[in-house]
Amino acid sequence: MAATAMVGSLHSAAAMQCSSSGDMLVQQQHGVGQRCLVPTSNEVMGKPTVLVSEKLGDAGIELLRKVANVDCSYNLTQEELISKISLCDALIVRSGTKVTREVFEASNGRLKVVGRAGVGIDNVDLQAATEVGCLVVNAPTANTVAAAEHGIALLTALARNVAQASASMKAGKWQRSKYVGVSVVDKTLAVMGFGKVGSEVGRRAKGLGMHVIAHDPYASAERARALGVELVSFDEALARADFISLHMPLTPTTDKIFNDESFKKCKKGVRIVNVARGGVIDEDALVRALDSGIVAQAALDVFTVEPPKEDNKLVQHENVVVTPHLGASTKEAQEGVAVEIAEAVVGALAGELAATAVNAPMVPAETIAELAPYVTLADKLGRLAVQLVSGVAGVKDVKVTYWSSRADDDLDTRLLRAMITKGLIEPVSSAFINLVNADYVAKQRGLRISEERQPSDGTIEYPLDRIQVKLYHVASKFASAIPDHTSEITLEGKVKDSVPHLTKVGSFSVDVSLEGSIILCRQVDQPGMIGKVGSVLGEEDINISFMSVGRTSPRQHAVMAIGVDNEPSKTVLQKLGGIPAIEEIVFLKL
Repeated sequence: MAATAMVGSLHSAAAMQCSSSGDMLVQQQHGVGQRCLVPTSNEVMGKPTVLVSEKLGDAGIELLRKVANVDCSYNLTQEELISKISLCDALIVRSGTKVTREVFEASNGRLKVVGRAGVGIDNVDLQAATEVGCLVVNAPTANTVAAAEHGIALLTALARNVAQASASMKAGKWQRSKYVGVSVVDKTLAVMGFGKVGSEVGRRAKGLGMHVIAHDPYASAERARALGVELVSFDEALARADFISLHMPLTPTTDKIFNDESFKKCKKGVRIVNVARGGVIDEDALVRALDSGIVAQAALDVFTVEPPKEDNKLVQHENVVVTPHLGASTKEAQEGVAVEIAEAVVGALAGELAATAVNAPMVPAETIAELAPYVTLADKLGRLAVQLVSGVAGVKDVKVTYWSSRADDDLDTRLLRAMITKGLIEPVSSAFINLVNADYVAKQRGLRISEERQPSDGTIEYPLDRIQVKLYHVASKFASAIPDHTSEITLEGKVKDSVPHLTKVGSFSVDVSLEGSIILCRQVDQPGMIGKVGSVLGEEDINISFMSVGRTSPRQHAVMAIGVDNEPSKTVLQKLGGIPAIEEIVFLKL
């Protein structure tokens, strides 16, 4: 399995199905936007379908069209989105489209990636995406400078009453004395959220001669010091600031974090700029703070509900400057975001983990490439192990042991664990498992997977020597898979020449390539057994790809592992089981 194809089987064959919508589409007018709903005969079949529900730059669309059918359907209602989504492998949105649990459920498992053309992902139900194994990616870097520039523009516009003075002049007035402003030099700016945009705002504010402090519980103190910025507590930031610039995400913790209580802690006459998320401010509380004079002015690019209602008190307030969510609206940023999100979506559809994935652990590309054959091994060991389980109790406790000559911090096993989970669950359920949802699905099913690392005498050139999978407290269809004096189904495997091999079944050493399906036979070790088994399979036109025999000692018990290219019938298995000296037999499908 190639490196790109195996990432959780991030996006297996389902991702490459095509729908009735494509990029060669007849555009139809619908309100202020466009609908591209009618496929033409030029549509390319066999490609994945990407639905773009909000305007995306031409460079991004062209990049998508190289590998996918692109359906540009703008201004969809929620009901229309839900009705279309089952025909799509990927969805690209901005902030206006709500990708809810209902959308993910309506996709019937086909939707493999949601791309957010921008930074914030509060309009995407991440929990629902994770549950169904849908990767969510964003474009966090391309609009950073644009958002920071807009924040500074609003800050200086507040300080000098630019918007109000302009409106006054357009109304035929000349009111110089009314619009006396304040200088920003030597004023203290509190940057609330010191990530990419916040730090760029801080950098520019320093250039304007401002003192910059910041609050962010996750920010690097070293990075802040390098920019000449002091990290402080939330309350200290409120108490010291002359200007406050908001750059925090909207989360349950930050929802309406600026409320009546927060504003009471602010310096009287503070000025507030918000180019982050509208929901971080309690809008009614801000109106009260403006009316009382606690907040002298506010500049808002974002709102709790967008667009806000015409009678919104903040929009109509004399001391508030408003813009219609223009933070990322520069030509350069729009093209950059389009390309960044298109590249992430294209990569995800090809099975690659995007560096901007927000609901999957980040595994470096070089690690993915190096672990590719071991990922296949992990998946197949899981599939073999679960097929050996008998009874109705199911698998609950699993232990995975990795033998490696590398240091613990030089072996990332998250992808391997996800693939073992995939192998254990998919053959006995309708679930689709990948790196995104493996841990979630395991938890939901009560599957506990522990991991252990053991030193190996092998070379550090290869990440692993072998992998062992043990299933505890289960009965087995093949008793030999449980070593003597234990109660665990035990399998081991390793990679040889980039091909995964099964190397141990219970206490029996074998060596069979995991490139097809396998028949396991336990027999009394005696001459002629290989020939007898081979004859039965040959008579039934079943081709043997590999055969390996492991025994405890001569003339005692042995396990024969036979790789076959096609599935034997029940009659064939009965014939094999009827050979004298064969004590048990099982067929395992890969």
